[in-house]
Amino acid sequence: MRKETLESIASDLRTGRSVNLSVEDFPCFSEEAAIEDPRTSPEALARISAGLTAKDACVFERAARAVEEGDMAWIGFKVVDNASVAVSNVDNDVTKSYGTIGSADGYDLVFFCNDAKEVVAARDYSARDFFQMKDVTRGPSMHNDQFEGLTWASVPLFDSVKVWLLGASDVAVETAALARHVGFEVEVIDDDASFLSEERFPGCKRTLVSSFDDLGSMRANSSDCVCVLTRGHMHDPEGCVWAIAQGVRYVGMMGCKGKNGRVHDLCVEAGMTEEQWEAIKRPIGLKFGAKTPAELAISIVAELVDVRYRQRYGQEARKKHDASLW
Repeated sequence: MRKETLESIASDLRTGRSVNLSVEDFPCFSEEAAIEDPRTSPEALARISAGLTAKDACVFERAARAVEEGDMAWIGFKVVDNASVAVSNVDNDVTKSYGTIGSADGYDLVFFCNDAKEVVAARDYSARDFFQMKDVTRGPSMHNDQFEGLTWASVPLFDSVKVWLLGASDVAVETAALARHVGFEVEVIDDDASFLSEERFPGCKRTLVSSFDDLGSMRANSSDCVCVLTRGHMHDPEGCVWAIAQGVRYVGMMGCKGKNGRVHDLCVEAGMTEEQWEAIKRPIGLKFGAKTPAELAISIVAELVDVRYRQRYGQEARKKHDASLW
């Protein structure tokens, strides 16, 4: 989400101009989202946009500041499909009590929430609302079915983590699909166009190189992750050398001990230090007996999720989160 977009929305609201929140900026109301929940449709976003007033500007102003500060934050939406039911919904047998008040009112609401559970909204909200507003930080919400009459959605105000898949192997195919499903941005690199097709990697950026030596002209960010999954492991050394030189957050390589020993020798010959070699996770992924491409993808993406979690949250935040699960 761009800070300028949020500031423009806030400015328009402050000056009394109407705004039209776009599906491009708020994809939780896309046609695809509506397939899973018709309440989160482009038409719902248009309805919410039409209901915004100058009082709602504070939400977008706070969101713009969060983007500037790099805060872990979200813009959330309360989407009401039945006003009387939303207001009168009651506690269920599973969740703790949130009092006798259901939702604070039967109207749609746009709000800001960050990982510190700071909430900014133009209207008051109930304890039960707050319970669900906090959950948009899980992206977008995990308790939409607990209380009737409304649903919740959100968009993050921070960039997604990018995963580079070096090699368009069968494991890369499965990894790409699963990584995209859990919110990673994916770019796949290969030197054979027949493996690097839209059918194999839908929704991913696909980059064809004449050889893996061309990696040297590409640049990754320090927050990126690199998975070395070249077909037949033929270009693993080039992939490892490039990834380490980029200083990325995580580098993982697939392969058995014997093969990786040879890759080690080739990497060292190319100038890699032993310390840099030890920084490469090998074998890639969590260890739980995965063997097939799909199983290996689960182990790889599970590890990527853990890397992303540790990247975004400090030790104290992780400790608090982990304690809340038991």
